[in-house]
Amino acid sequence: MPIFQVILILALLIFVHELGHFLAARLQGIYANRFSIGFGPVLWKYQGKQTEYALRALPLGGFVGFPDDDPDSDIPPTDPNLLRNRPVFDRAIVISAGVIANLIFAYAVLVAQAGTVGIPTPIFKPGVLLPKVEQASVAEKAGLQAGDVVLAINGKPIPAASNSPDRLRQAIETSPNQELQLQVQRKQENLTIAITPELDQKKKVGRVGIGLFPMLEKVEIKKPRNPIESLTLAADEFNRITTQTIAGFGMLVSKFSQVADQVAGPVAIVRQGAQLAQDDPRRLFGFAALISINLAVINILPLPALDGGQLVFILFEALSGKPVPKRIEESFMQTGLVLLLGLGVFLIIRDTANWIQQ
Repeated sequence: MPIFQVILILALLIFVHELGHFLAARLQGIYANRFSIGFGPVLWKYQGKQTEYALRALPLGGFVGFPDDDPDSDIPPTDPNLLRNRPVFDRAIVISAGVIANLIFAYAVLVAQAGTVGIPTPIFKPGVLLPKVEQASVAEKAGLQAGDVVLAINGKPIPAASNSPDRLRQAIETSPNQELQLQVQRKQENLTIAITPELDQKKKVGRVGIGLFPMLEKVEIKKPRNPIESLTLAADEFNRITTQTIAGFGMLVSKFSQVADQVAGPVAIVRQGAQLAQDDPRRLFGFAALISINLAVINILPLPALDGGQLVFILFEALSGKPVPKRIEESFMQTGLVLLLGLGVFLIIRDTANWIQQ
């Protein structure tokens, strides 16, 4: 079942992330008394010699627990192997190890993909495809049709690239109430169409009512000739995915109102992954690497309840020479955890409703 395969991949990625934290602690001799996949009520647990391992009901992440503030712990509060008593650098390694583990795992997946089924490499043609033109929109009134290819904007050709739609999108958004001359290819016919984007009062940008997609010519499967080339191909693909992921999060910050509805929750991710698996199971390699890199980037953000938020406190301590008061740190993290879980539940409900309606 494709859905089951995708759920297993997501669980594996969460496990890898938490395992990074856990091993970074244990290899330094730091106590870790809980290793949990999921949040909320415990579905299954096993008590090891030093650590309780558990699966919990809400599959929205996981955590590694430390006995530093556990009232039931019999470890003296001055024990040097408690996480809070270790030097700043040791703690920073533990906090950042989950992100590092996800990045290493993503690269390993891509190496395995390169060495087995190969790395798919899209080859693009110049221009931007318009797969959709909204009815009664500015674009339709100007004469654009679904299937048209925009080759140039105001005489400037659109090059062959994966980000070619961004050029047309930027031109439209930054030109409300200003005429644009589009060179359009429609089957075997070349046209010049003038279009004046209208001002979107909510988003304060120009819009015309079209969908955009890069002009894909074909997809080549690159297979390595030797093990060294596997590493190189995987590194190139890793760099491409990471760059696009960071750019995507940058756009989410800079243009939140315009792209917020594109944020996917667990249900949407499972659905998209299942579709990929059904179309071609080999695409699960790239899916696993993509989600693993996304997990790494999300967790390094300086936000409450994420690894990046904890690193901010550690950085403050390193610079100031004294830790942030425990009460402030706990309040910050607990608030962030509630907000994060709330967002997760909201996305699950929204994506499930969208799935049912389609």
